[in-house]
Amino acid sequence: MKSSSIEAIETKFAPKPVGPYNQAILVENYLYCSGQIALDPSTGVMVGNGNIEEETRQVLKNLMAVVEAAGGKSSAVIRTTIYLTDLNDFAKVNEIYAETFNKTVSPARACVEVSKLPKGGKIEIDCIAWLENKK
Repeated sequence: MKSSSIEAIETKFAPKPVGPYNQAILVENYLYCSGQIALDPSTGVMVGNGNIEEETRQVLKNLMAVVEAAGGKSSAVIRTTIYLTDLNDFAKVNEIYAETFNKTVSPARACVEVSKLPKGGKIEIDCIAWLENKK
């Protein structure tokens, strides 16, 4: 694969990476989005103060900002992974997740409990999207 077919995606509407990675990488029609936590993109401060609903809304807002920066929308998302520090939050997260991914076929998904997330977050979500207009 030529390096010219790999493009870094960056938007000011999602938090800057907290490490040596990109918000997303576009490879031909596939968009591989890094995990997003509940950071406010303008301040870099965690949102929600430990409230899973508020964190989930911010995480999805950040994730969709990256997808949109590449020219996609929620219907382009084909796979997500959700990382939770407490699986007891599963039902609350599902309700909010459905608000973003209820308009078309919901993406394939995995959800796992982890011991810790960056910045003390309770949730992180990453995704893969298919962008039809990127040939």
